[in-house]
Amino acid sequence: MKNMNSSDYPQLASQIKDWGRELGFQQVGITDTDLSEDGTHLLNWLNADMHGEMHYMSKHGTVRSRPAELHHGTIRVISVRMDYLPPDATHAKQVLTNPDLAFVSRYAVGRDYHKIIRRRLQTLATRIEDLIGPFGYRAFVDSAPILEKALGRNAGLGWIGKHSNLINPKAGSWFFLGELYTDLPLPCDDAFTENHCGTCSACIDICPTQAIIGPYKVDARRCISYLTIELQGSIPEEFRPMIGNRIYGCDDCQLICPWNRFAHNSEEEDFRTRHGLDAPELITLFQWSEEEFLRRMEGSAIRRIGHESWLRNIAVALGNTSASEKTIQALKSRESHSSPVVREHVTWALTRLSELNS
Repeated sequence: MKNMNSSDYPQLASQIKDWGRELGFQQVGITDTDLSEDGTHLLNWLNADMHGEMHYMSKHGTVRSRPAELHHGTIRVISVRMDYLPPDATHAKQVLTNPDLAFVSRYAVGRDYHKIIRRRLQTLATRIEDLIGPFGYRAFVDSAPILEKALGRNAGLGWIGKHSNLINPKAGSWFFLGELYTDLPLPCDDAFTENHCGTCSACIDICPTQAIIGPYKVDARRCISYLTIELQGSIPEEFRPMIGNRIYGCDDCQLICPWNRFAHNSEEEDFRTRHGLDAPELITLFQWSEEEFLRRMEGSAIRRIGHESWLRNIAVALGNTSASEKTIQALKSRESHSSPVVREHVTWALTRLSELNS
């Protein structure tokens, strides 16, 4: 690192924010590493087993609130956010009210955000390095034990809403977060200490599975995003009817949030809809072979759940639609699937349609 004195860092912080905006981040903030209070909340949540089968959450529990343990020498975190709402997508409510269509969480209808944002963070780090010389850093995008929402709040990007998502008063919550851990003693931005949720409980009331069990407290075991993405194996039967046609994630709490009237569409081409995932037909997706699924989902965040969970989720959604001959035949085509998980959910869907039709 080139010789720098304390008076140089405010200017560097300003330059970093300018570069961040040039790289497509809508906001850049800087915070220290004190997450002690959030760490306590995390441990209480883990002790209540609300993380379900996300064992990685408990495995790395304390590291999440101690950035220097994850990357040695870290004293500051550069937190960024990037809008992802695709401007070309069919409105989510149109899809959710049509049981023949599949709903995919809007963050996943385009390309996988992990690599896109990580590359931008690396470019940001390289620009800093070109200016001041080598320094300690590491870039993260939802891929390591990090309390990214708490860091974003502390960096002034917004407040954590009752649904546990970060909300910006001028941009809502439809954005991704990323972090650059660094050993640079940059001046910190003011934390976002105001909470503007007030008495609103819209997100709590709208949740299909009542996963938001109280303000700022989400039981992942009930959350549709967890059930359709993180959970391996069988989805508990009690939640299957509530899932509706949501085959990958759930956006209900964001769709209802009044602050999202201020949300902005993304200008990133990579976040635009691919393969018609904004409003696809359930039966069409159910017919994809594993090879076709892997080919079409290349470069997508959806690919990581695998073909088995893909079929499992769609079988549940088909069980929540009308008992048309076309739907029944589609389900029967998978009755002898090699996966017992797929077979189980297909059987459930056929039984449910039979009962609804009787």
